[in-house]
Amino acid sequence: MKEISTSELAEKKKTEPSISIVDVREDEEVAEGKIPGAKHIPLGELSERQGELDKDKHYYIVCRSGGRSSRACEFLNAQGFHTTNVAGGMLAWEDDVE
Repeated sequence: MKEISTSELAEKKKTEPSISIVDVREDEEVAEGKIPGAKHIPLGELSERQGELDKDKHYYIVCRSGGRSSRACEFLNAQGFHTTNVAGGMLAWEDDVE
């Protein structure tokens, strides 16, 4: 599984503002702040909501610390999606949130 650090993702977001980020945390976690522009799909809803994603795009998957996002990456990769896990998750994110 591919991984990226939060600092690398923050830099990539500055140079490629249209990158696709999916936040798989629960609603109450996202209410505390998420990466600007990230799409919120809780991990428990991912299997039924995968149709909202485009298999031609690459997705950076984030959660609180990296565990749920790695499971989401495994699931999505098995469905034919291209993903990268955000190591450390939002606990390690030091850039802007919305």
